[in-house]
Amino acid sequence: MKKAIEFMKSNYRIILPILLLAGILLSFTIKQKPDPEKDKILLGLIKYALTQGHYQPQDLDDEFSKAVFDDFIDNLDPTRRFFTKEDIQEFSIYEDKIDDQIKNEDLTFYNLVYTKYARRIQEAKGFYKEILKYPFDFNKDETFDVDYDKKKFPKNEIELIINWQKHLKLITISRLYDKMETEADKKKDDDNYTIKSFKEIEKEAREATLKGMEETFNRFDDLDETDWFSVFVNSISEEFDPHTTYFAPKIKKKFDIDMAGKLEGIGARLQKKGDYTKVSELISGGPAWRSGELEVGDLILKVAQAGEEPLDIVGMRLDDAIEFIKGKKGTEVRLTLKKIDGTIETISIIRDIVIIDETFAKSSVVKKGKRKFGVINLPKFYIDFSEKNFRNSATDMAFEIEKLKQEKVEGLVIDLRNNGGGSLETAIDIAGLFILDGPIVQVKYREGKPRVRSDKDKKIQWNKPLVILVNELSASASEIFAAAMQDYNRAVIIGSKQTFGKGTVQNILPLNNYYKYSKDLGALKMTIQKFYRVNGGSTQLKGVEPDIKLPGRYSFMNIGERDEDNPLGWDKIEKADYTSWKGYENFDDVVNNSKKRVGNNPQFMLIDKNAKWLKQGRDDTTIYLKYSEYKKDIEKRDEESKEFKAIYDYQNNLSFISPMHELPLLEKDSVLADKRKVWHKNLSKDIYIEEALNVLAELKVKNYKTLVKN
Repeated sequence: MKKAIEFMKSNYRIILPILLLAGILLSFTIKQKPDPEKDKILLGLIKYALTQGHYQPQDLDDEFSKAVFDDFIDNLDPTRRFFTKEDIQEFSIYEDKIDDQIKNEDLTFYNLVYTKYARRIQEAKGFYKEILKYPFDFNKDETFDVDYDKKKFPKNEIELIINWQKHLKLITISRLYDKMETEADKKKDDDNYTIKSFKEIEKEAREATLKGMEETFNRFDDLDETDWFSVFVNSISEEFDPHTTYFAPKIKKKFDIDMAGKLEGIGARLQKKGDYTKVSELISGGPAWRSGELEVGDLILKVAQAGEEPLDIVGMRLDDAIEFIKGKKGTEVRLTLKKIDGTIETISIIRDIVIIDETFAKSSVVKKGKRKFGVINLPKFYIDFSEKNFRNSATDMAFEIEKLKQEKVEGLVIDLRNNGGGSLETAIDIAGLFILDGPIVQVKYREGKPRVRSDKDKKIQWNKPLVILVNELSASASEIFAAAMQDYNRAVIIGSKQTFGKGTVQNILPLNNYYKYSKDLGALKMTIQKFYRVNGGSTQLKGVEPDIKLPGRYSFMNIGERDEDNPLGWDKIEKADYTSWKGYENFDDVVNNSKKRVGNNPQFMLIDKNAKWLKQGRDDTTIYLKYSEYKKDIEKRDEESKEFKAIYDYQNNLSFISPMHELPLLEKDSVLADKRKVWHKNLSKDIYIEEALNVLAELKVKNYKTLVKN
């Protein structure tokens, strides 16, 4: 209370107009729901599908109700900028009644929260405009904690305004620092340049924040009740598991476009992380991947079209942010990023068509001394279900292996890093290329016995040494393939401490197939099965633990199924009937040698130190709002980051070339040739590929008939 009183005394010229404005806004009108009947139908369909078809259905009880209550409010207001503690208390009468309302298709709780939320959004339009009329005091000792998971809701409207004031100051200080640095750079380039005053720059930064907030609230205005009801439905579905999701009609259309494999933009998958747009995946071969400047984990702060001013997308809805980032082939987009090391960087990307061809398997030949090895990169386990005879990852993998055999390579590295999975069928077929026959994976519905899926072709296409490279983002079908090769002792698995840990299968259910309704009801992506290894263990949560663990920049980050909300648990079933491949002479010795080599490698030591430093920076959620302290903190991180420059400058002194069969194609296709050059350049800087090849070079295969059967 004392804090609120002090704020009112020192900021009365701000607080009084805001309170008056809030009073006026009490009478504003909420847009009528477009179709209340549709909402009830949708709620009933989702309830039925989840309780009857989900792999692990939840009881719709008071505990479930409380979880939906918390998640819906948190999903609407993750940064605690709209609701007050008084609002939450008003909502709380329904905290243990939502389960009953779901069963009865009663929207009372949803309508109450949505109406209050819409009102708070309208009020906030006055808050930010009034606050940004006046200069911020950047000499005041003040901080802001961006760990929103621990942040409490403001007690009342007064504390809500205080929270907005600090939030806007946080956004502005970032712009202020950028502008101050720009002024300093201009002075360095031109001694005659007159640097603007701090007061002038502060005003410019504040005006930029105002413009950014206006864009954000314009996006809010574009949303209708259908968008917010989708948030409520997903607050229900996510209690079952993190991969069970409702797709509203327009989201389903975007999903279909994505599944078709043709994108036009920068070639990056994005997700919401609090107020930020986070890079979750780079599409292999896409513009962002080719540039090498955008990384998984980067936060996109601003977006600028060629020749235009940057647009602040912090706090913007993900779909809207994506609309600004994507664009026509050949156009330029500039992204201002907050890198995972805390530094701010602006990069330029030329948009392009990103088609499925860019994610097909590709191979390279590398010489290590006088010996020759092959590297196959498999970005995903792809298949086109609509065209039976169209190429897929299994047929492509068989083709690449056959061509590498013709080049007399002695060993093979399959790179599954960042491979998020895909078709189970192709994962089974690919595993069959390396064993005679036998079970590959067990698949289980919630009821009934597990079904064993096997390779039955009684043929080994590749009988020589095999190494599989994985990381924390290798998931689903990647884990099935890697786990099978590990259980059969067919390959050395090398990579991060464990893979992602997604051992579940989802199915897409178009809801109009189950209820005749004139309007599009969207679709439900629902978990219906679990994967199990042939040794009986699930890949869920635990993923695949490599035989050789390598440090990486994500080693101490929360990345994986175990870090998601409400993941299904790990369990074990009876092992399948299979016989391990006993083809290696020195498997254990090779693994131990690699562990010693990695443990003594200065570069891996530096990577491990960098990972701990990154984790420390990510855990430090306190931001200084005093400019001198903010500047000192940024400069401290920049200085510390110089220690890790050697990580990015590393060269493994290996030369990678395209296989002979691809050379005629590269002569005709200069774009593809450029893509291969970029890939080979990246491989030549890759210490993980280098260690995988070290392991491959040491592996020795026994020479007896069952191993050479082709």
